[in-house]
Amino acid sequence: MEDFFKTIASPSEGQYTEKRSKFLAFAFPVTTVEEIKELLDVHQKKFYDARHVCYAYMLGHERLVFRANDNGEPSGTAGKPILGQINSNELTDILIIVVRYFGGVKLGTSGLIQAYKAAAAEAISAATVIEKTVDEQVSIAFEYPLMNSVMRIVKEEEPSILSQTFENDCLMTLSIRASLMPRLRQRLEKIEGLRFYYS
Repeated sequence: MEDFFKTIASPSEGQYTEKRSKFLAFAFPVTTVEEIKELLDVHQKKFYDARHVCYAYMLGHERLVFRANDNGEPSGTAGKPILGQINSNELTDILIIVVRYFGGVKLGTSGLIQAYKAAAAEAISAATVIEKTVDEQVSIAFEYPLMNSVMRIVKEEEPSILSQTFENDCLMTLSIRASLMPRLRQRLEKIEGLRFYYS
């Protein structure tokens, strides 16, 4: 299992012109469908005078949640080529919106496909592509005298400490790259008296 994925670091823009039709492309890093709806809403209002506001998105490290929308362009000529660019760059957690201002000359289906593809490609090439790891979390509970043993493992395996409370029972939630989790768990399991819990 791959435990990393590629996305973009911050919003970016691109532009493509074909026979006086202008294609404005906007790429956004996103993690939820709600975020996507808000961004689409904003852009549909902002570019209310545009002929088409088409888009495609991909979510999740497994890249199973995606959608392409032609927004009134002939079927498969806008959303699909945008999604194709997301796929060929192996990106996820991304939304690309392409706004078209009609220039008076029809482009035909192949012209449209090429234009939407090129606009999306411009937005991607203007973005900074980053790799993120797929992380897993584990929560542990232990008594205070075990603190040194736990902290030694934390220091050596380098998980992120997401939360910790030290009372009668010490509780800690750790996060680490998925491929490193089995080793972390294995080492923690060897500490007698330590318990795993699921919050």
